[in-house]
Amino acid sequence: MLSIPTNQSLPRAPQLVTSLPGKKALAIVERDRTVTSPSYTRDYPLVVARGEGCMLEDVDGNVFLDMTAGIAVTATGHAHPEVVKEIQSQAARLLHMSGTDFYYEPMVELAEHLAIRAPFPHGGRVFFTNSGAESNEGAMKLARYYTKRSLIVAFLGAFHGRTYGAMSLTGSKTVQRAHFGPLVPGITHIPYGTHASLDHLEQQLFNTILPPHEVAAIIVEPIQGEGGYIVPEDGFLARIRDICNRHGILMVVDEVQSGMGRTGRLFAIEHWGVMPDIITTAKGLASGLPLGAILARPELMTWPPGSHATTFGGNPVACVAAITTLRLLDSGLMSNATQMGELLKAGLTKLHEKFPRMSRPRGIGLMVAVDLFDADGNYDIRLRDRIIQSAFLHGLLLLGCGKAAIRFCPPLVIEPDQIQTALDILAEILHLERE
Repeated sequence: MLSIPTNQSLPRAPQLVTSLPGKKALAIVERDRTVTSPSYTRDYPLVVARGEGCMLEDVDGNVFLDMTAGIAVTATGHAHPEVVKEIQSQAARLLHMSGTDFYYEPMVELAEHLAIRAPFPHGGRVFFTNSGAESNEGAMKLARYYTKRSLIVAFLGAFHGRTYGAMSLTGSKTVQRAHFGPLVPGITHIPYGTHASLDHLEQQLFNTILPPHEVAAIIVEPIQGEGGYIVPEDGFLARIRDICNRHGILMVVDEVQSGMGRTGRLFAIEHWGVMPDIITTAKGLASGLPLGAILARPELMTWPPGSHATTFGGNPVACVAAITTLRLLDSGLMSNATQMGELLKAGLTKLHEKFPRMSRPRGIGLMVAVDLFDADGNYDIRLRDRIIQSAFLHGLLLLGCGKAAIRFCPPLVIEPDQIQTALDILAEILHLERE
């Protein structure tokens, strides 16, 4: 049975009571400009006060329909009452006692849940982090430690984080790498998602500049996230598995954005029936609290005490939030993601037929995107950005990704009427653009 909060006090559709941004929001944005880093990427002046389910209210009382989930984070919706209850209960007992130096049951219990759910043949072992970037950095370290090799293969368009190791794996945008070199050495990027790319890896790179016996890992997103919600060609992920098997390379799957039920499975890689060696996750794991994890086949996680550690990773409050999240995912949210994703894609397909400058939708579950094009068929980032800004002014929260894509990654509690509301708003905006 789908577990969706029934005590919501916010309306189920956008409700705007001021111009945007309102006076309170504008004042906070002005304060922010003088004290926070200019590196933050704010798409529009949304100043959130509270959230419930798929709805957010700003400081001026305007209510928005959230199709971003805090960048695919609040899997169970904003402030799910069961998650909040467990967080409050745990916070009253124990806030912190570093799990890398001591023990507490929530960390062990969550590791048990994840180990048994990981798509490995004999369970898994878990290292907890605070974020997806930390998870990917740790996975790179683990792969190099276990294989005693140094080289890594990653993909163009990939996003794995902005800390040094994760940034070195990332191949998304120049702004994420410019003026930060030298980066971590030994990483080679190839195009994503096609057999032609893997042909080039095997027939050219492995025979020239990339000795396969020195490659520790191939790190891949089963569906590229920031790169545009790109679904790879059939057989692409299975072929990576085969390449890894033949050369003793580890297959590391980044499930930071695609995992935790977003595609209708706990991990997106499960759609292809491919077994990775290491999985990284974060974002939706704890429904809004900072928590990530590295999951590995037990025989791989052999690094000794002190070789990798963390002060806050596996925090007890975040762990109980994650345990509750997993229970809610199993109680119906993953199947809801599948059903609502199909409904969303059907609606976007109809919009494409009326407005061909918007592509047909792609994605799995509630990880869906469309591209925007100009009259000549070229990617049109300005049109994409105008639509996102206009959606905000209509009470709909969207985010971009890829070359000129809009992504739809709402909380997994979203219901049919809210999907229709989002489609109606988008249809109105596209109609205005056509005029």
